[in-house]
Amino acid sequence: MCANYLPPRSERLRKYFDVDVPDKTFKPEIFPGYFAPIIRLSDDGSDQVECVPACFGMVPPWADLKLARQTYNARTETVAAKPSYRHAFRKRQFCIIPTDAIFEPNYASGKAVRWKISDAEERPMGVAGIWEWRPNGGMNDRPLISFSMLTINANEHLLMRRFHKPEDEKRMVVILAPEQYETWLHANPENAPDFFQAYPAEQLIAEAAPRSVTRQPDLLSDELAEE
Repeated sequence: MCANYLPPRSERLRKYFDVDVPDKTFKPEIFPGYFAPIIRLSDDGSDQVECVPACFGMVPPWADLKLARQTYNARTETVAAKPSYRHAFRKRQFCIIPTDAIFEPNYASGKAVRWKISDAEERPMGVAGIWEWRPNGGMNDRPLISFSMLTINANEHLLMRRFHKPEDEKRMVVILAPEQYETWLHANPENAPDFFQAYPAEQLIAEAAPRSVTRQPDLLSDELAEE
């Protein structure tokens, strides 16, 4: 699972994902309720790949914005059935979430210590996700795009099984190989499970990255109001 990550800077988005970058400044660390860049097929029927700002945490048209605090990760085992996600999944609203690193808690010391997980070759990672659209953001009557990262079981993953509480199921986000980016965006609900594979542990690196400030940030930031 992932509730906090680092988005790539504009130049890395252009270099590794070959997209035009939105004219927006994103926060250096992303939490649920914050805006971040996602890559998707344009919904205007042109089938063009675009990079757009979206809220981390799925907020369907019928939901309160506070739902973003709970819907930032979607389990692949239930994504087709859960009310918050099933419309986006069935409509093939697939996206890629560019990340320079994700953060997970390590309990080896007996208490949670934040660790950073990133690509061993220092490339951005492309996390598989789904996106949703609502006609207004609830605060300003403007359209809102939101997204969730897809996750799989990681009980047997040599790296990711080290994170989260000992008694909890181990989960990890679905990290795509670069050669999968285009096919993932064009996938359908029937072949989407082909992408739900664990990223090789040897292609990831992890290191302790304790927070300098322990106060939890405002998950639903005023960024929603500013959009």
